[in-house]
Amino acid sequence: MRRRTVCAIILACGLALEGSASPTLPNGYLGSFIWRSEDPRMGGMSAIELDRNGSGFTALSDRGGWTTGRLIRDDAGRITGIEAAPVRLLRGKGSAPLAAERSDSEGLAIAPDGTAYVSLEGVARVLRYERLDGPAENLPIPPEFRRLQRNSALEALAIGPDGALYTLPERSGRENRPFPVFRFRNGAWAQPFTIPRLGSFLPVGADFGPDGRLYLLERQFRGLMGFAARVRRFEIAGDSISAGEVLLETRPGQHDNLEGMAVWRDGGGDIRLTLIADDNFRFFQTTEIVEYRIPG
Repeated sequence: MRRRTVCAIILACGLALEGSASPTLPNGYLGSFIWRSEDPRMGGMSAIELDRNGSGFTALSDRGGWTTGRLIRDDAGRITGIEAAPVRLLRGKGSAPLAAERSDSEGLAIAPDGTAYVSLEGVARVLRYERLDGPAENLPIPPEFRRLQRNSALEALAIGPDGALYTLPERSGRENRPFPVFRFRNGAWAQPFTIPRLGSFLPVGADFGPDGRLYLLERQFRGLMGFAARVRRFEIAGDSISAGEVLLETRPGQHDNLEGMAVWRDGGGDIRLTLIADDNFRFFQTTEIVEYRIPG
């Protein structure tokens, strides 16, 4: 039996077992919504960006697909429905979609002027789009990108208050080696600092909040027990970064495979985390959207 099939069976059993336990959810949990669609391209959602009021969204698939839409909320702000356009494919430099072997899109960051940036994991690089339905422009590829582990490369991408891009790989190469953070500013890449590894959690998503701080979503796979998620927050000042603080950590199996995160401020003035799960295009997983509130 192929290794991938064995892993899928283990995951399916683990999610079923853990789901029946109904463990207590962390403080700040607001709710979850399962996004179901008949669109054959729908799935593998690895990144999400929201507008300022937490309604309009852009979501990115790890197979080079993207869609836009609106989160429908009740009076308490909980998600009750989704309206979304059909999933479209990212283009390369011309009019054709990205080649299948080069379309592992993982991170998404959208600038205030609408310019979109996409980080890719297989062949490590960052693409720039004036519009997501337009042609791509390759940002420079530094030598460090070519040395990253294949299929564990640029998983997370965020745009800072000053317009600089920040990205980091899913794996650092060793369990005791911190994650390198790469910054694109003034047309060039640099690696100003690292983020320490804490346990076996791996970075999968990032965003700058309205407070100007960097939020990092991390994932841990626990086999039969399913996935756990953690969110850390960091202060960045020039070429330095704080030690960070853990804001949220879920138990394995509480949610599906959370990979994307948008950080915004709700009407009550609190920071809200909107997290989206990658279902890996498997029938036993879900495209789950989960929200947590961070007081203050």
